[in-house]
Amino acid sequence: MHPPFSAIFLTTLIGAGQGLFLVLFGTELWFGPLALTPQAHQFLGLGSAVSLLLTAGGLVASLFHLGQPQRAWRGMAMWRTSWLAREGIALPAFMAGVFAYGVAHWLGADATRWIGAVTALLCLTLFVCTGMIYACIRFLQEWASPLTPVNYLLLGCASGATLATLLAALGAPGLVPAYAQVTILLTLLGLVTRSASLVRNARLKPKSTLQSAIGIKHPRIVQKAQGFMGGSFNTREFFHGRSAQMLRSIKWVFLILVFPVPLLFLALGVSASSPALIFAAFALQYIGLLAERWFFFAQANHPQNLYYQTIS
Repeated sequence: MHPPFSAIFLTTLIGAGQGLFLVLFGTELWFGPLALTPQAHQFLGLGSAVSLLLTAGGLVASLFHLGQPQRAWRGMAMWRTSWLAREGIALPAFMAGVFAYGVAHWLGADATRWIGAVTALLCLTLFVCTGMIYACIRFLQEWASPLTPVNYLLLGCASGATLATLLAALGAPGLVPAYAQVTILLTLLGLVTRSASLVRNARLKPKSTLQSAIGIKHPRIVQKAQGFMGGSFNTREFFHGRSAQMLRSIKWVFLILVFPVPLLFLALGVSASSPALIFAAFALQYIGLLAERWFFFAQANHPQNLYYQTIS
């Protein structure tokens, strides 16, 4: 498939924002309402603002993927059958919840736990909707797996936890060790599930063949040309146009940048009490997630590519 950069930025930005919110709300649940000092309210409110900015950035990025952005609201009408429509409803609902949660903390309100609980449910719903947009497409075998929504959840939470550690290093140093431990756990879990999906996809066998694609039962069929001079919608949208060698390179780039490198910089940053090193951990991990999401789209092999094997 052709990797759309609007979808790449959408999923990585909102994933980090969702993960950040879950870490912040988990902090409130862990310490309890009695431990919420004015400084704690301020920190959680600031973190909520950052989460809201990330999700808003993802929402803006998604508009570039639409042919008619002004009609985006119409897509929500198909929520009964479309995971994309459900995502379109869950995303603004989650943003509204994060906004309310942040304002409640800035005002020092007592209802933050209830607002956070509802927003956390919206957050998990959004993770499911985003992952199922791709997992429900059965003819794209690389996506049609329970590992797809699991990876969206874990990788988003891992990047959000790294960002939470950075915010704690800047405004709440006492939370840094706990946040770092959560980040390490989520990153390692993400490594396990993402590696499992790579192993699974490497073993996939196409359900269709070139013979079945064109309806000719001959043992040897070779396509010499596409049949017309230029490309088409099919060749642009359903094929990435990159070599297998480049795909392998991107795979190793994201495996290194998303998992071991951020953990190394995180460990160095925590031990040296250096926000700069923790920022480097988050920045490198996010760059790796961009590569991971590009690879996620590019690895999916649309069955129509059996027919369009040669592009003139």
